[in-house]
Amino acid sequence: MLQLVRAACHLAVVVLVSVWAFLDWPQPWPGLLTGFGFTLLAVLIWALFLSPRPVLHTDRFGRSLIELLFIGSGVGAMLALGAPWWLALGFGVIAAVLGYIVPARLSAE
Repeated sequence: MLQLVRAACHLAVVVLVSVWAFLDWPQPWPGLLTGFGFTLLAVLIWALFLSPRPVLHTDRFGRSLIELLFIGSGVGAMLALGAPWWLALGFGVIAAVLGYIVPARLSAE
């Protein structure tokens, strides 16, 4: 159950970064290029380091650092899109706590 909520948080980060990149940059070319570029970068970082079967294995500290940067990009995108600070803070805290608990629980099993 917690892993599903963590996956939803990661999906929300990818969507938030994509929406920010498409809406915050002038259209057509800078907006399209940054929109597709940041979406590709977010999905690539998730697939390489944070997926259930990551391509690049790191220790727990490296994975936690990458996850915090990943979540931070989503929080920054929320703030740039005009979300209230308390909503962005709540999302960031919940995603960070899940990012700490779920891998620890999976490695203990």
